[in-house]
Amino acid sequence: MALTSQASVHAAAHTTTRRLFVRPGMLFSYLLLALAVIVTFYPIFWMVMSSLKPGDEIATAPLGVDFHTLTLANYSSLLAAVPMWVGFQNTGIVLLVQGSFTLLFCPLAGFAFAKFRFRGRQGLFVLVLATLMLPPIAMIIPLLFEMAALNWVDTYQGLIAPGLINAFAIFWMRQQIAAVPDELLEAARIDGCTPLGIYWRIILPVIRPALAALAIFTFLGVYNDFVWPVIITSSDQMQTLQVMLSNLALQINNAQPGATGHDIWGEVLAASTIATLPILLLFIVLQRQFIRGILAGSVKG
Repeated sequence: MALTSQASVHAAAHTTTRRLFVRPGMLFSYLLLALAVIVTFYPIFWMVMSSLKPGDEIATAPLGVDFHTLTLANYSSLLAAVPMWVGFQNTGIVLLVQGSFTLLFCPLAGFAFAKFRFRGRQGLFVLVLATLMLPPIAMIIPLLFEMAALNWVDTYQGLIAPGLINAFAIFWMRQQIAAVPDELLEAARIDGCTPLGIYWRIILPVIRPALAALAIFTFLGVYNDFVWPVIITSSDQMQTLQVMLSNLALQINNAQPGATGHDIWGEVLAASTIATLPILLLFIVLQRQFIRGILAGSVKG
């Protein structure tokens, strides 16, 4: 019994020693990853800390941090001068409508292309892929003329309509659904399940990680979109968040005629911090679903 106890203690000590030992290659990988994290997050850290500095300190000590002088004055001045909530509201409306259409119809289109056989299926799918090869900048002028003909310039319809159906989302969903075994669908048909029932009971649970990744992609695409909103909108009440950020310095200067350039930059950094928070929170909360969605379908068997 004593020999067994000694052997257990020796094995545990040996295991602990092995765990504490780190190979030089692994240590180098950890150091490289730590350096990448620092390089990636330092600009965000600098932006947040600078948004809490007085205007003069941003100019005199841009890389230094004095915790005794940190203040929320930039945030209060910004919110008093610029209606940031208008940009968030317009971006939220576009995001809600476009995201709903993308997550509802693009998986259905991908299901049809992946699991149904109908005349013209390949040609239609090639046409969808061909739209991905067109540079978005080449479509702006035709879309602008189309929105003008419909009298949708500077309206929510003009902001939302061109992005309702996403060709990449259809392609992404088609590739994910194609990996679902046909035997599962055939068994469901034998049991009397309708095509919509198959989609709801079999396809959706399987592609849930890819659907979560698509939701994140859609959110980032709409939230960061700048070119189309700045072209289709002309009034301050229809500006999305990114358009508002691009004109922020001018708006602050008009609202605060006596403000110095340093104070304006402090408020611009405060606005950038506010605009960055939703993306950071989204990734922190959904990072596991995002990684699972990216890797979905990459391993078979």
